[in-house]
Amino acid sequence: MGKVLCIGHSAYDITMPVAEFPKENSKVRINETVSCSGGAATNACILLASWGYDTYLASVVGNDENGSKIETELKNLGVHLDYFEKSVSFSTTTSYILANQQNGSRTIVISRTKQIEASDKDFKDSFEALILDGEELSLSKKALEMYPDALSILDAGNLKPNIVALAKDVKYCIASRDFAEEYCKVPLDPKSEDDLIRCYEIMKKDFQNNIIITLGEKGSFTKDDAGYHIVPSIKVKAVDTTGSGDLYHGAFLYFIKEGYSLLKAMRLANITGALAAEGLGRSNSIPSLDDVLRKEMEDDLI
Repeated sequence: MGKVLCIGHSAYDITMPVAEFPKENSKVRINETVSCSGGAATNACILLASWGYDTYLASVVGNDENGSKIETELKNLGVHLDYFEKSVSFSTTTSYILANQQNGSRTIVISRTKQIEASDKDFKDSFEALILDGEELSLSKKALEMYPDALSILDAGNLKPNIVALAKDVKYCIASRDFAEEYCKVPLDPKSEDDLIRCYEIMKKDFQNNIIITLGEKGSFTKDDAGYHIVPSIKVKAVDTTGSGDLYHGAFLYFIKEGYSLLKAMRLANITGALAAEGLGRSNSIPSLDDVLRKEMEDDLI
């Protein structure tokens, strides 16, 4: 299977389910919270470890209680922490997530001191695949230089200088709808193929690699030798969409690395993200590989 290196952000997530989004100056009572590690690269790394891949996480957290909780959870989940760092220079990022049970949307309040970059790492392992979320620019560039033949994926979730700086150097740039709209300065209507084509072509021209635009419940969009494609997702009752996009990236890497076609990998990654939205908090959201494959087969029979 080879080894996968995920580089980027780690946070401690506290998810709170609410019946509806709270009104200003009101009190809301909840019956439960879900606490676990989070962050784009971290979530993708955990999915790949749960699906049997040999995964390593290069990230930095604070040398504090929440940082220790993240470290312990990752160890228990089988993620290798050879390049994981606990720093006394800042506090671990904490994300407070309001999960609207009416529609599955989430609102995130982030408590974060000034982020520092992880110290330089001497990568000693031979990695066949990389997932980058743009949070560790120097480490990401170093990994891309050391492993030029690796299957490399960039999680372009938001328009940030680090994301743009890495976008030309990866094999796959997977852009969220938000990133695509901001970067291309094109309001994206997922129902309009013309809008999607316009955004795709702008990024293709600038980044010169494989471009995918994710569209949430509407699926994802790309182009192959046969033309442009909107690859559909599946319908689910969304409880919490936190981390669904992160798990999409991990699943996409898995299926591409396992030899699936581009469109098939996108379809299965769509299903992974959709199934993840049925659980509250990332710790309750990662579907098994068998569940994803079975759901795809069932959905194709409908």
